[in-house]
Amino acid sequence: MFKSISFDIARRYLFGKKSTNAINIITGISVFGITIGTTALILVLSVFNGFEDLISTLFNSFNPPLKIVPAKGKVFEMDESDLLYLKSIEEISYLSETLEEVALLEYDGNQDFGTVKGVDDNWPEVVRINSGIKDGVFKLQNEEGTFFAVVGAGLAHKLAVNIDNPFEPIAVYMPNRKQQGALGKLFRSRYIYPSAVFSIQQDFDYQYMITSLDFARDLLKYDNELSSIEIRFKEGVDEDEIREQIQERLGPDYIVKDRYMQDEAILKLMNIEKWLAYAVLCLTLLLVAFNLIGSLWMIVLDKKKDIAILKAMGADAKTIKNIFLTEGLLICVSGIVIGIVLAILFYIAQKSFGIVPIPEGFVVDAYPIRIKWSDFLIVSITVLIIGYLASLAPSNRATKISAHLNEE
Repeated sequence: MFKSISFDIARRYLFGKKSTNAINIITGISVFGITIGTTALILVLSVFNGFEDLISTLFNSFNPPLKIVPAKGKVFEMDESDLLYLKSIEEISYLSETLEEVALLEYDGNQDFGTVKGVDDNWPEVVRINSGIKDGVFKLQNEEGTFFAVVGAGLAHKLAVNIDNPFEPIAVYMPNRKQQGALGKLFRSRYIYPSAVFSIQQDFDYQYMITSLDFARDLLKYDNELSSIEIRFKEGVDEDEIREQIQERLGPDYIVKDRYMQDEAILKLMNIEKWLAYAVLCLTLLLVAFNLIGSLWMIVLDKKKDIAILKAMGADAKTIKNIFLTEGLLICVSGIVIGIVLAILFYIAQKSFGIVPIPEGFVVDAYPIRIKWSDFLIVSITVLIIGYLASLAPSNRATKISAHLNEE
């Protein structure tokens, strides 16, 4: 019987009239603090989700859905039967062969190191680099056999590349792998003309210069060697299943990487930062819980007479404790519900109007944000656990009130 009325009594204590207005004020402050804490926790997770999506979108303009690289060394020469197997997979829409190496670049007296990435004709379809072209036209070779380069914006800035100047080439210097004798040349050099500038993400912009696969092989003196095979799938296929099939076919000499594996380091770092920020906010919410303790404690003192009557009627200590534990959880639930509503309203406003901007120079004008419904569950459980722990001390105090008030 008493178990069934614990919730009703707790609800009446929360919303009913108190003997002093101060208890109402402190209770309201507790609900307000939990509301702000809940809203902040959801928004922090949502902003990190937004940045994760933004980085993935940026990287997807340069990184393919699937990438095959050698398990050891920088280059490999794939067996013809394995290459035919990859080309026979119906779920693959585009397959591109690439070769890359670090080289010394020089343009109009300016020098810097960069990664020369040679690609075949399918590569723009695999990664859809055209969305990142900021100046010029993506072109790697013309009908006369002249080679061209698409340069990252950061690298182009350091070299002061002018794509409107058709007469100034980029000199590419590569260590000579087949140096013969002490008087042999230390470096091989080739010249290539800039055709476009791309801007995707800082790591790529300051590192890469895209060239033709034939140009890269000529520079490196390779025949059929590759650094990677990059793959794009048709829409709606199970990419994980196909990745496992390819890995099983190619064996341990190759690593077949999906998008997460290609960006694993930065995504793991972002995940760590996300949960560290969440932990800091949880500590702040613990401070808010002290207000909840004070509120419940005052309600216990205010309801001493009710507690004595309940005990006289036969209510045991567990029933009394459950009443005030439920009271604390109801305060938390009220804060959670209001906090979720505020978080959703802020999310809509940020997506629609970008009310919190990012300083100039970033790729977007306002903080990206994305709500996961699982975040609501995580935050709700966290707040309820903190509320439960905060309610233990006042509820235990309530069980010690005697059924005879004259004994207190």
